[in-house]
Amino acid sequence: MKHITLIIIAVLFSVTAFAQQTFDTEFTQTKVMKVSGKTTNKVGHILFDGKDQLQMTYSEPEGDYFIIEGNKVKINMDGKKAELDANKVKMVGLQRATLLNCLSGNWEKAAADNNAETTITEEKGLKTISINAKGKVPKGGYKSVVLTYRIKDGGMTKMVLEEATGITNTYEIK
Repeated sequence: MKHITLIIIAVLFSVTAFAQQTFDTEFTQTKVMKVSGKTTNKVGHILFDGKDQLQMTYSEPEGDYFIIEGNKVKINMDGKKAELDANKVKMVGLQRATLLNCLSGNWEKAAADNNAETTITEEKGLKTISINAKGKVPKGGYKSVVLTYRIKDGGMTKMVLEEATGITNTYEIK
């Protein structure tokens, strides 16, 4: 009985380690436009509280940012600024929820929101969660999401978001 209890505690600790993600680190972003083949590289800093506060500030290009403060989403990308309410703009709400759920380790909710199924693999010290749409992707949703974590500490190392439009953003977290 003690052996089973220890296994359950170990599994719960493992799940908690993956679900309690916070970040205060550097990242790189690679954006690929499928139709044109154009690739854009960016560098920045990510600060995430594990819940609903996210700041991605870019040093390359300087001045760009993507900020989530509760239900508010603030964007300054490539000279285009916007401040949106995720409760009022459904597409933004889905993207906000997916991003926050992926960063916090709640990939089951991200999959459900995007009408997707989840596959989990482990190899070479990494846990990879692949979320792939089962059919029609909800407006503003993602065709696929791939999340990679270090098994030893649960830290996210990579997040790949593929939009239904064919745009793919890859974030490498330091």
